[in-house]
Amino acid sequence: MSIKVIMENGEEAVYPGGTTCMDLLSEKKAENKELIAVLVDGKECDLSLPLPENSTISFIDFDTPPGARIYSHSASHVLAHAVKRLYPKAKLGIGPAIENGFYYDIEFDQSISADDLPAIEKEMKNIIKERKPIKRREMSRVEALQLFGEMGENYKLELINDLPDDVVISCYEQADFIDLCAGPHLSNTGMVKAFKLTGLAGAYWRGDEHNPMLQRIYGTAFPTKERLEHYLNMIEEAKKRDHRKLGRELELFSLHDEGPGFPFLHNNGMVIWQELTDFWRHEHRQAGYEEIKTPLILNRSLWEQSGHWDHFRENMYFTKIDDQDFAVKPMNCPGAMLVYRSKMHSYRDLPRRIAEMGIVHRHELSGTLQGLMRVRSFTQDDAHIFMLPEQIEAEVAGIIALMDLFYRVFGFDYRVELSTRPEKAMGRIEMWDKATAILKSVLQDKDVDFRVNEGDGAFYGPKIDFHLKDCLGRSWQCGTIQLDFQMPEKFDLTYIGEDGGKHRPVVVHRTIYGSMERLMALLIEHYGGAFPIWLAPVQVAIIPITERSHDYSESVQDQLQREGFRVTLDQRNEKMGYKIREAQVKKIPYMLVIGDREVDSGLVAIRHRDHGDLGTDAIVNFIKKLKEEITEKTI
Repeated sequence: MSIKVIMENGEEAVYPGGTTCMDLLSEKKAENKELIAVLVDGKECDLSLPLPENSTISFIDFDTPPGARIYSHSASHVLAHAVKRLYPKAKLGIGPAIENGFYYDIEFDQSISADDLPAIEKEMKNIIKERKPIKRREMSRVEALQLFGEMGENYKLELINDLPDDVVISCYEQADFIDLCAGPHLSNTGMVKAFKLTGLAGAYWRGDEHNPMLQRIYGTAFPTKERLEHYLNMIEEAKKRDHRKLGRELELFSLHDEGPGFPFLHNNGMVIWQELTDFWRHEHRQAGYEEIKTPLILNRSLWEQSGHWDHFRENMYFTKIDDQDFAVKPMNCPGAMLVYRSKMHSYRDLPRRIAEMGIVHRHELSGTLQGLMRVRSFTQDDAHIFMLPEQIEAEVAGIIALMDLFYRVFGFDYRVELSTRPEKAMGRIEMWDKATAILKSVLQDKDVDFRVNEGDGAFYGPKIDFHLKDCLGRSWQCGTIQLDFQMPEKFDLTYIGEDGGKHRPVVVHRTIYGSMERLMALLIEHYGGAFPIWLAPVQVAIIPITERSHDYSESVQDQLQREGFRVTLDQRNEKMGYKIREAQVKKIPYMLVIGDREVDSGLVAIRHRDHGDLGTDAIVNFIKKLKEEITEKTI
């Protein structure tokens, strides 16, 4: 018996029955070390899989999202294997791959610390040296329950019981270790070439604070030591840029036990906040948006109407007013719907673009809070565009162009994802399919490179997500465009068409910054606290060398402040070098050093925080230069 397969280049080939993907790969001897799994008709599979008849075959390497995920997940199994050898009474939770690595949640009979990680790493290296085959086993639900019941793995039993009746239950075993897993995996443990356990944290089982607290061990893995070292160096740089650390040092914001998840912005942080807001407001006016403000607290009936009560209630805060239930808004959408509905619209009024810098509150578990990145109260730069169905493509294209403008100003590269219908969703599937097809068409027409993120849409519609890449290559989800046919139905939104009848508008929800707090955290880390001059809390530090230059320094300060610059004057009785170093530490873009020569000549000696001494110049020329940099938003 022979089997015909189609290779990814379109070529057809015939092989004997029983030929595996690994056998096929052996023909590509030079590539064996790079290729780690296989796509069979688009499905990720182990290399040990026998070739199916008339299938399309392509191989996966580490430098693809599936390849990196499979590699990291295999490393997580090596971690769990090592833990079970060292701590036989440990109970395993889950061990997924995550961006740039993996983790495993484990219940230990006695808590471990970071000091125990080297011993676990050592045992992982032993398992890797053994090069044990990683084999897939499929079994019935009864067999799986019996197997993990005998092992005392109660968390695995819970996962098995939650699986649908028709799912194939699979496990992966390597030597004396077996784990519940859908796969696929590397062919053997020796394929994990370079790894590092990077941290330890607490995590509630399945993210529920009512469940036991497990210990989460984080790690990362790469095909070469060089790539691992590069990544670890990046992590060290990221620690220096941590927005929580820089936020304290630069007096941008603070976090307090009296308000967990509710950050306090200081004056320096408010300067950045206001500049970001002013930039946002100016560009939105230019793009034809109107700005609104909606209440923080609204009646329960509104959230029932919008669908949030059924789909988002566990993340909301509640209160009572006059014996009625009210909720603190977790999203701005319903308020915008009420603003639209407050008057009759003609087709000639559309599109209507309504924007809001709206404060929202969402209940996040205390263990998930992280500086400004994950908070319970934040400001979203929301906009809701109400339009005719035939205007969708043009409006979405306009939003994409506006987002590109913003992200280029900050110096971000980005990637785009199209997120489709989630399991918990509102509305008919046909409407979802229609909305998804429209978004896909716009992205294709604009020649935007994107990937599909199945099942990650909002509960009311599919969305386009923008993931920004910072200077360290890390990815952060910020902007989003969500196409919604559901809310207009829920709120009975209409417009009068050319035929004189009532019709439903279509709504697009979108944010560019996403969350102001999250954007600030991202910018702090992206710039390492050294903000471009238009965002810098203090733009110029004036440093007089002696008391004789104080009067002239004060006059320079007056000139700069009259021109609208943010200036500080350091007249302390300290050495010039000390003052300059302190201005450098505060990451002030420009320093004007003024001594007797500058007083006599009427000039200023200019220093830049990155480029050092720039020589002397007239203050009018310096002012002109600053204005150009601020207007152009030079990075």
